[in-house]
Order: sequence, then C-alpha cells, then structure tokens
Amino acid sequence: MPTKKNLSSTSSTSAPTAPASAALSSSSPAPKSHTSHNALSDPLSILGDIFSNYSQSTPQRTKLIDAFLGFLVVMGVLQFVYCVVAGNYPFNAFLAGFSATVGQFVLTASLRIQSNPANKSEFSSVSPERAFADYVFCSVILHLFCTNFIN
Repeated sequence: MPTKKNLSSTSSTSAPTAPASAALSSSSPAPKSHTSHNALSDPLSILGDIFSNYSQSTPQRTKLIDAFLGFLVVMGVLQFVYCVVAGNYPFNAFLAGFSATVGQFVLTASLRIQSNPANKSEFSSVSPERAFADYVFCSVILHLFCTNFIN
C-alpha cells in the first residue's frame, strides 16, 4: 500500500503566501450590492414581454390554434375533476370523452407545428392546406372511434 503524504509536511517546505483575502480584494472589484433592481428580473415584466412578443410576432391562424389548445386543456381538466368529484359510473363514457379531448389536443398540436411559418423548412413537402386536410380526416376517425367506444 502506498504511503500517504501529510499535508502539513508539504506546506512547510513551500514559500509563504499572502493571505487569500488580501489577494482577492486587490485583484477583483468589490461585489455589487443586491439592492439594485433589474427590470428583467421582475416576473411580471418577463411575462409582459413574452405576451407582447407573442401578440406581435405570432400569426392570427396560430393564435386561433393556440386558443383551441387552451380550450382542450380546460375541457380535459374539467372532465377529470368531474370524474373525481361525481364518480365515474359510466367509466367507458369518461374514457371516451377524455381520450377524445387528449387525442384532439395531440392532433391540434401537430397541426400547429405543421402550419407554423417558422417550421416551413422542416415541412417543405406539406402545405398548410394539406396539413389541415390531414387534421380533419384524423379528427373524424378519432371521433368515430370515441363514439363507438361509448356504445
């Protein structure tokens, strides 16, 4: 087994050094006080900047899709809360409704991605009209499946 060196023996042979606090104070500037308020650190101003950037740079079609996505999220939450509070006696009806909401959310998110002008390079072979036709076709199949699941 190799022998371990003692730290005190190695430091005694080295040259004496200046205190660390003196070296730090001379080479680095004094730290700034934390009382200064930065406008970018305020959460409300950050949210305001995000909202103003979203409202100015997002096309109207994408905003409409985003509103429908928000509606689907609210409907999914309401269905789940109703199932917890009132019970889930016709469980297949809850599953059909909830899966329709989740499935429609996924299809709508896919439509948003494909029709977004910023993603035009990734979906160069898919026009927005083709993406919408695929969306409608898949939505009809989804709702036929959910209607069949209810009985």
